[in-house]
Amino acid sequence: MSRKGNCWDNAPMESWFASLKKEQVHLEHYPTRALATLAIMEHIEVFYNRIRRHSKINNQSPINFEQQWNEEQSNKAA
Repeated sequence: MSRKGNCWDNAPMESWFASLKKEQVHLEHYPTRALATLAIMEHIEVFYNRIRRHSKINNQSPINFEQQWNEEQSNKAA
């Protein structure tokens, strides 16, 4: 997949950056690069990784999905 001319190599990252821009970057005006970096990191660490629902995991937040998965694993082990 990483050969020259394969246009789908960057599709997942392009999609992710498009989501980041729509959800965070284009909604704010950042007076400094440092404030932009802090806001984007907070968006990724707090909202995207913990709260935002992801279609790949049945429109659940990552935390809910992980809790459900852990419950299923503990039920299987019992």
